[in-house]
Amino acid sequence: MMRGFKRLAAAVLGAIALLVAARADGPELRVLLSGAFTAAFNEVAPEFERATGSKITTTYGGSMGSSPGTIPNRLARGEPADAVIMAASALDDLVARGQVVAGSRVDLARSAIGMAVRAGAPKPDISSVDALKRALLNAKSIAYSASASGVYLSTEFFPSLGIADQLAAKTKRVESGPVAVLVARGDAEIGFQQISELRPVTGIEIVGPLPPGAQRLTVFSAGIATAAKQPDAAKRLIAFLASPATAPAIRRSGMDPIVPSR
Repeated sequence: MMRGFKRLAAAVLGAIALLVAARADGPELRVLLSGAFTAAFNEVAPEFERATGSKITTTYGGSMGSSPGTIPNRLARGEPADAVIMAASALDDLVARGQVVAGSRVDLARSAIGMAVRAGAPKPDISSVDALKRALLNAKSIAYSASASGVYLSTEFFPSLGIADQLAAKTKRVESGPVAVLVARGDAEIGFQQISELRPVTGIEIVGPLPPGAQRLTVFSAGIATAAKQPDAAKRLIAFLASPATAPAIRRSGMDPIVPSR
């Protein structure tokens, strides 16, 4: 246990040393950030700012979808960004389009999909795929995200159960913002989104993660925007986010950190 503590302490000190070394630059950094990584980022970003003197300006948006506020649509309009943090598959699409620097992708966390109900409402059994199917059929209304988790549910999982047509009339696709807000208001009986996006919302209870056979883990990654004005500072920020020092915050947010092997 003592060796483990010493390794963690060394990792934290190493991350702080990295930031202190960059202190002289202190540039303003613009970050486009997907909702799933928001809670963890908001916890650790102030430490980066204090150590480097940088000021981070954050704009939030989904990894995909038709909303004007998604990260791909923001970049397509020419909105400024130095670093982007989003679902890995969507980040790879931006690399292919030349909007994110090839080779700059760094994986940060794995995120699971969860189900939420309004606080105090009965929690359906979702312990197996069959139980989840029954919960879906019995629900009066269902909400899901227009981003990574919802795309998977609506285009892959629901059809695989053979109930997509039965669910169509009672499902709502949320183009932007937390699905859990609709659940808390009573506008949807059950809601699905990344667990890290459900947790911060009051007025709901998380039933649990989707069971094996239904779950889809999404990797969230960071990359440097091709049009970045501060690419070196963006690289330092990404290295900090990927360091062992940020792993506890990522776990607290409901995700599993991906720490690079040494």
